[in-house]
Amino acid sequence: MKLVIVESPAKAKKITHFLGEGWQVEACRGHIRDLPETELGVDVEADFHPQYQVLPGKGNLVKKLVKAMREADEVYLATDPDREGEAIAWHLLQLAGKLKGKAVFRAAFNAITEEAVKAALAEPRVLDVALVEAQSARRIVDRLVGYLVSPLACKALDARLSAGRVQSVALRLVVEREREIEVFQSETYW
Repeated sequence: MKLVIVESPAKAKKITHFLGEGWQVEACRGHIRDLPETELGVDVEADFHPQYQVLPGKGNLVKKLVKAMREADEVYLATDPDREGEAIAWHLLQLAGKLKGKAVFRAAFNAITEEAVKAALAEPRVLDVALVEAQSARRIVDRLVGYLVSPLACKALDARLSAGRVQSVALRLVVEREREIEVFQSETYW
């Protein structure tokens, strides 16, 4: 049995019709692990190591997917072809642990057509660790900025606000420009 894991249940249903006998198609329904909701979840003392945990409500799904991965002869992780999809595939592998003797592939397709799906499965690739690390870095920066800058913004502005990596950069640009305006000395010149 060959197992294909995609993100969307609708995709899984459609792909099942394309592949037929000998294939099992499952959906992970997007992200399955993330940083904890109620704490920083990043060990700033140990190279900013993320402390991922299974998302609430995804425990049974993860058990089902890991069991399917262990029972399959071949596993094709066909999550979306972007850094988020690459990270989801990586998290699935991490949760499955050692898949002794299993062939594990990364398949990526941009269209849900029979031709595109079969072509992607016929030419799989390895997991792109650079994309996984990019997603992880983005998530860690989001968390550090959100948990460390948001309380400062709330206190300084006396309002309930949150800050993200984009808002923080924009805020810095505004502050720098405001400082330039404050120290500006007008001169008469011809």
